[in-house]
Amino acid sequence: MFALVDCNNFYASCERVFNPKLEGKPIIVLSNNDGCAIARSEEAKALGVEMGTPAFMIEDLIRDNNIQVFSSNYSLYGDLSDRVMTILSSYAPQVELYSIDEAFLDLSQLAYEDLQELGQRIRATVRQHTGIPVTVGIAPTKTLAKMANRFAKKKRKDTGVHWLKGPEQILEALEFTAVGDIWGIGPQRAKLLLRNGFKTAADLIKAPEDWVLKQMTVVGQRLLNELRGIPSIEWELETPPKKSICTSRSFGKLMTEKKDISQAVANYTAACAEKLRTQNSCAEKIHLFLQTNPHRVEDPQYFRSITVPLTVASNNTPELTKTALWALNKIFRHGFKYMKCGIIVMDLVPATEVQSGLFDKKNRKKDGQVMQVLDKVNRQFGKELLRFAVQGYEKRYKLRQASLSPRYTTRIEEIVKVKL
Repeated sequence: MFALVDCNNFYASCERVFNPKLEGKPIIVLSNNDGCAIARSEEAKALGVEMGTPAFMIEDLIRDNNIQVFSSNYSLYGDLSDRVMTILSSYAPQVELYSIDEAFLDLSQLAYEDLQELGQRIRATVRQHTGIPVTVGIAPTKTLAKMANRFAKKKRKDTGVHWLKGPEQILEALEFTAVGDIWGIGPQRAKLLLRNGFKTAADLIKAPEDWVLKQMTVVGQRLLNELRGIPSIEWELETPPKKSICTSRSFGKLMTEKKDISQAVANYTAACAEKLRTQNSCAEKIHLFLQTNPHRVEDPQYFRSITVPLTVASNNTPELTKTALWALNKIFRHGFKYMKCGIIVMDLVPATEVQSGLFDKKNRKKDGQVMQVLDKVNRQFGKELLRFAVQGYEKRYKLRQASLSPRYTTRIEEIVKVKL
């Protein structure tokens, strides 16, 4: 058996943890630069706020219904997520972190547990220790556990737990789930299934295996097995290394000066380099893009990108930054109001398998030791405490976060203050 534990409206729930006055009020959390709604409380959903709606398009709705609006507070959300996952790890021998607010639990070794009661305990403990409400779906496969979790949110709101204990419960969930709501079925596959008469998951499990294999490849065959109660999706105890890493954000305001954009490029590159070292990889290429705001039709438009190969694959911040700034010099043009830039490190290889260059004169062992010290200091005393001069400290390009809540759990100066 597997359990999928999913935090309810996670970002909105995080905002409520340290502000009980928000209980029962509609909440939306906005994306970077206070752009679009990326999280909504149940109350906000009931008012018709759709996922991804730009904030400026619902200003009247926000004002008329007193919707509480927050900028994304990733420091708070990430820390509360770590706390939730730590609690979940105490309930099962194996836990797979699926996303910031979801995790699969392997319950196969808990043969003598009442899994419905276990789900209730998990739910109560997470709520008591973190303040975050969760829903628990339990089933013989990961796909069915996802389905059970969704069923619990829609039909078991009173308990927040649903266990597909036997054939009757599984069939009920299959009949309730439209093909477009099956985990792993995208919009195009959903259209294909609907055209061929498959409306629900219960219809899909009756599909001929050779048809599924032909139309949906081995991925569809694996999904069919999962729906039939045969575990076919591998358990990922460790997140596989990424094949590319991107750091890209819109500026808090339109930028025209090259020096300001250079600082952003340097910081984005440093972030990519740190992520490379974390997963022990090196990049063979750097891709840089720069663009204006396509929605400002009154402004001249400009979009350019460039890919630069490295002589030797690297995760060294100064080396990558030098290359990125060289690339910026190639594509930057004066006279435009830039909205966004981004860095993608590509063609990643394990750091232990980097091929040396014939004319490479860098002391890469020494450079690696410097990066190790930098990362260690920053992890211990605060992110970006040590940085290179080109990164600067005054970030003119920083995100617009007009409604940012305090980082209660990661900044001592923003800790909750109790009034006596």
